[in-house]
Amino acid sequence: MSTSSPDDAAATVALLDLELRNLVAQSVLFQQAIAERLGLNLSDLNILDALARIGPMSAGGLGAENGLTTGGITFAVDRLEKAGFVSRSRDAQDRRRVIITAMPGVVERVAPLFSSLSRSITDLCAGYSGEQLALILDFIQKAAPITHTEMLELRVGAQQDRVR
Repeated sequence: MSTSSPDDAAATVALLDLELRNLVAQSVLFQQAIAERLGLNLSDLNILDALARIGPMSAGGLGAENGLTTGGITFAVDRLEKAGFVSRSRDAQDRRRVIITAMPGVVERVAPLFSSLSRSITDLCAGYSGEQLALILDFIQKAAPITHTEMLELRVGAQQDRVR
């Protein structure tokens, strides 16, 4: 049975929120540094990351994954294709759809830039039990979609503000 009071729990949640914002800020800065190293902007790096994590996707799916409009994903894919990072092809089942694929070797070219961070995270995880790691994983898996939804809502709100 827990001996913490509701006030302690509220204070811990507030501190967790603050530290998560710090983690996200540091992650964005880290990703920005990688993007700069590759000669990309952050949005383009996020698109490459989505392709590495999920695999080839339709342009619409890739835009939705990254919170980009149809025009935004088109311009981003144009840049990435011109720079040799991605290719476009027609979907075999639906010729109207365009599938975006990372070019061969791109994931292998980008992965080493994340390797030092991955090693450091692995070292950090070594200090936690399997049960603790499972709890952390559960939290992250539940928090990521919340963050994605909030990002989409902010973008929709921004579009509505521009229309007014």
